[in-house]
Formats: sequence, structure tokens, C-alpha cells
Amino acid sequence: MIIPSGGVRVLVATKPVDFRKGLEGLAALVREAMGGDPFSGAIFVFRAKRADRVKLIFWDGTGMVLVAKRLEDGKFRWPGVQDAILRLSAAELQALLEGLDWRRVHEPRQTVVPTATS
Repeated sequence: MIIPSGGVRVLVATKPVDFRKGLEGLAALVREAMGGDPFSGAIFVFRAKRADRVKLIFWDGTGMVLVAKRLEDGKFRWPGVQDAILRLSAAELQALLEGLDWRRVHEPRQTVVPTATS
């Protein structure tokens, strides 16, 4: 599994796309429909009409990468279908790709350690 680092931008097209599209077709959607740059280093996530399929495209510094996944059992937890772009954290993307509810992923809480004053 490809696991992105914490600082990567993840952009999800919430409206389903034609899953016959390959790398070039999805890159064109990034430019035209999402107003993004497929060579920016961000991960662009696309869903099919059937909620059990996902495709990701991103530039890894040497070429464009296309990742496709189909769940054998169950469905991905997608945001509501609308013509919008959703930004996820790397942890939320990882949960989405595992078929978990990504909305339940939260940033780790920072523990404040009290300091003794003299």
C-alpha cells in the first residue's frame, strides 16, 4: 500500500467520474474540472458511481502514477455526492483506502506537560 506522508495535499472529487478514464483522462479532469495541476505533487482521488471503487493519480517526481482499488466486500465511505472538492489529511486518506470511516480520524492531541516553577 502506498502511504502518503503527513504533509501531502489530498484532494477528493466528490462527484463520481467515468471509471473507464485512465491516467490522461483523469489528469484532464484535474486541470479542467478541479482547476488543479496534476504535476503539483498533490494526490487527486476519484470515485466511481459504485462506491466500491477508487482511483488516485499523483506526480511522484519522475512520472504520473495511477492507483486503482476495488473493495471485494463493502463500500468506501464517501462524502455526499455533489460537485465539490474535499481536502483530506494523509491519515484520512489512509482510512478511506482501508474502507474505514475517514470522518472518525482526528489529528493527534498534543499533551501539554506542566513545568515546575521555582
